[in-house]
Amino acid sequence: MATMNFSVPEDVKKQFDKVFAGKNKSAVLTQLMQQAIEEQQRLGRRKRAIDQLLALREHAPRVSDKDIRLARTQGRP
Repeated sequence: MATMNFSVPEDVKKQFDKVFAGKNKSAVLTQLMQQAIEEQQRLGRRKRAIDQLLALREHAPRVSDKDIRLARTQGRP
């Protein structure tokens, strides 16, 4: 196991201690850190997916508003 030392505002520490009284605070912090890591990884995947979609869009053929309207109405009664 690694040890980490970091500073937090005193009011946050007091709230944390109150909310997680009786809990293994190391386990709580580990879980919160894992959640933060997963969220950042999700954000990275989303960003890459958006970038890929935008790159594909650059190469997509241009379609006029008229063509879009026509495509929407084709096949409708």
